[in-house]
Amino acid sequence: MTTMTTYDFRDGKGPVLAHRHTNGGGWVADSAYVSVSAYVDPNAAVYGRARVQESAKVLGNAKVYGDAYISDNAKVLGNAQVYGNAQISGDAKVYGNARIYDNAEVYDNAEVYGNAKVYDNAEVYGNAEVYGEAEAFGDAWVSGSDEVYGDTLVYW
Repeated sequence: MTTMTTYDFRDGKGPVLAHRHTNGGGWVADSAYVSVSAYVDPNAAVYGRARVQESAKVLGNAKVYGDAYISDNAKVLGNAQVYGNAQISGDAKVYGNARIYDNAEVYDNAEVYGNAKVYDNAEVYGNAEVYGEAEAFGDAWVSGSDEVYGDTLVYW
């Protein structure tokens, strides 16, 4: 007899079929995909139709959900959330209380942290950093060695 395991990701949808990831022990909804080589910390969560692949890591209390895609050596940690159709790849890091969502992308060696938000179709890449209370949105590109911080808004 097979036992079905459920978990409530506290997203308003109630308990859903889920399991503990074999590499790290974090909760993964059966509707999401996390490769065996990826790592999900015990307090982290991946749900919805999100995908975490390759050597990507979801650490701390981080959440990856919706149709978000995390790949390569990217890290989402702390209390960060990545959702919608957002993509994090390369060696990018998203941490603190940062939020990446809609169709936003963070890649290469870029970092988004603090209470920063990247959303709409914005891209953060290269060695760029977005942090503090800063927001990058619209069709904004933050690239190279750019730093966006404080309560700055960047949009295009």
